[in-house]
Amino acid sequence: MSYQKYGISPQLVERIKIKMKNPAAKERVKLLVDGVTKSDLQNSAKVRRLIKSSAAILNEKFTPADEERFVKFVVDQKIDPNNTLHLIKLWGMFR
Repeated sequence: MSYQKYGISPQLVERIKIKMKNPAAKERVKLLVDGVTKSDLQNSAKVRRLIKSSAAILNEKFTPADEERFVKFVVDQKIDPNNTLHLIKLWGMFR
């Protein structure tokens, strides 16, 4: 899996996926990322804020090293939220 190359543990991903199954948490995260653009996802500071906000919503505590890994992963993926193929790729990576 691609995220593992960045040092992100599969156990952490599974824990986040379980928490995202909670409808209330899922809606809050969806509202957080609503309107996010490709340029936002290429900006490290904005990505870091999104990660910190989503961690608070999901009641997760990330180390600074974890945050750095997540930021690097998101920026390196060059995600365009308006491109269906990008979203399918991400969905396949985390399903």
